[in-house]
Amino acid sequence: MNMDVRESDSPKEFCGLCGVYGVPDVGPTLYQGLFSLQHRGQEGAGIATADGREVYSVRGQGLVNDVFGRQDWSALPGHLGIGHVRYSTTGSTRIQNVQPLVAECVDGIWAVAHNGNLVNAEKLRGMYQEAGAIFQTGTDSEVLIHLLADPMYRTRPRRVARALAELDGAFCFLLMTRNCMLAARDRYGFRPLSVGRLGDGYVVASETCALELVGATFIRDVEPGELLIFDESGMHSSFFAEGPERKPARCIFEMVYFARPDSKVFGKNVHETRVQYGRQLAKEHPVDADVVISIPDSGNSAALGYSMESKIPLEHGFIRNHYVGRTFIMPSQGDRSRGVDMKLAVLREVVKGKRVIVVDDSVVRGTTARRRVQRLREAGATEVHMRVSCPPIKHPCFYGIDFPTSDELIAGGMDVDEICAYLEADSLGYLSLEGLFVPFGSEHGFCSACFSGDYPSDISGMSGDKHALESRSELPLNI
Repeated sequence: MNMDVRESDSPKEFCGLCGVYGVPDVGPTLYQGLFSLQHRGQEGAGIATADGREVYSVRGQGLVNDVFGRQDWSALPGHLGIGHVRYSTTGSTRIQNVQPLVAECVDGIWAVAHNGNLVNAEKLRGMYQEAGAIFQTGTDSEVLIHLLADPMYRTRPRRVARALAELDGAFCFLLMTRNCMLAARDRYGFRPLSVGRLGDGYVVASETCALELVGATFIRDVEPGELLIFDESGMHSSFFAEGPERKPARCIFEMVYFARPDSKVFGKNVHETRVQYGRQLAKEHPVDADVVISIPDSGNSAALGYSMESKIPLEHGFIRNHYVGRTFIMPSQGDRSRGVDMKLAVLREVVKGKRVIVVDDSVVRGTTARRRVQRLREAGATEVHMRVSCPPIKHPCFYGIDFPTSDELIAGGMDVDEICAYLEADSLGYLSLEGLFVPFGSEHGFCSACFSGDYPSDISGMSGDKHALESRSELPLNI
């Protein structure tokens, strides 16, 4: 088993979306919305706006502030626009893959931004390429543009809905023309997408924290299989997936790790849900200890819950350097390694001579967790007990989380005792799969495939290679 594939123990994941309609001078509002979604992607950011006549676009690599911190907003005029922050789960880190993608079809310009991963993208892309279509990017998102431009859809009613119905897997899409904005969520509802009201206009975002920052009032979530159209007459709803085709399979990892604690995702406050995970973890895996500490920041809420339930004091055992970003979405191995080393410092005075419980949200590959345990012992901890607020991750995800093979997952090849020995911890306890759903009562409709191996859609067409859509043919071109 290759334990050195990635230094960060946290999974890498997809993107963040923000769209605005009916707001004057829309650029700064989109900037603020994307800034609040920066945790969902650090590789690139882009904004496309429209004023009813033209479409304008600015994209760049790096953080939102790197791309737009000195932006002349007169270059992005208009009353509607869509924005995107990117981490690449499909396609390389290059400017061509930064979204929104903007393309001119025979009947006008489309801008497209996507969060998620399409499991049938390779099949659809291959079909269009065999027919002579030219692709400009290595992302699965571009497939939708070709569907929209296809005469089979372009000349028929409900063009966008028909194109979306051809897609399978995880997606939230924001689309824009010169005068309207559209928002869509896949039939399973893997990824969150919320709608808010801002004055006489609307805001759509991956998480409600973006609505809060721009001053929008939450209305509701986009439903699985739903397409919303925003135009001069308001917001209009229709469904491209009906009845039995709508199979809710919301990604439970949004609650465990990805979403910001102040967001409301799938109808639940993320912080409160994670506190419940910590409480449940303390019930399932109690241990005598002197102090509870978290791996900040994503382990903070669960550690609080563990402390509340166990009555063991909560302390700050690790201090995070906030000038180092979320290492799991840094693009290269070297960046991640340096980021992990610089990210957390041990507060020796808190752990020296103590029996320490360390609460983390997940352990993916184990290399970082092992180093954290070693550093705690070096700082004088007498015992180190690892507690993880999700079950062991044993299976690859094909819906937007970048751990593609079981061989790269520590729980894919080891049982809990073996993992504990590898981490050099005194004990190790994972939240049970049943415990993961305790905050939701009897409610069902979540995807837990990375824990259970039960995939809600057909994944037979997936290669597991994030670069699969990029042309690497060694055959000579027929010139």
